Amino acid sequence: MQTKKFGYVRVSSKDQNEGRQIESMKAQGIEERDIFIDKQSGKDFNREKYQALKQCLREGDILYIHSLDRFGRNKDEILNEWQDITKKVKSDIIVLDMPLLDTTKYKDSMGSFISDLVLQILSWMAQEERERIRKRQREGIVVALKKGVQFGRPKVNPTEEFYKAYRRWQSGEITATLAIKEAGMKRTTFYKLVKEQ
Repeated sequence: MQTKKFGYVRVSSKDQNEGRQIESMKAQGIEERDIFIDKQSGKDFNREKYQALKQCLREGDILYIHSLDRFGRNKDEILNEWQDITKKVKSDIIVLDMPLLDTTKYKDSMGSFISDLVLQILSWMAQEERERIRKRQREGIVVALKKGVQFGRPKVNPTEEFYKAYRRWQSGEITATLAIKEAGMKRTTFYKLVKEQ
């Protein structure tokens, strides 16, 4: 049975660069086609590429992850996925920046105990970090609101041109398309203001 290597890469958003993680996978001899990349939050494992990767994993294969927080952020879900891959699928996992999290080594009971303990601690830390990020975001929003910062799209106020075009359109003098043009605004903005009248 031939061992196949897979890599899993995750960045939180489309504008983050996954290059560093990809290079670390290639350094392990993983083919580019066997590196699965998700560009979304690690709050859960409902990620398209991760799920596709899991379908590819077979007994004896090795899954490489750059760091545990790239795998996921929810402690219980990280532990469940880890167990699913190592116990049910019987694939191994190697976390590149944490040598103790390498299921290809330490196959004895003491090694497994240490690996499980480290995994528990690190997955707890990943969840704690996620909670801290959330808390900082909430605090930042509260401070910004107190300072009068507006969130969302800016409110559009009706202009004189809007009122003229709106009255002409209401009376049937012109079409909606022409009214929008005369008001000098986008269709969605025009209809939003119409609803407010």
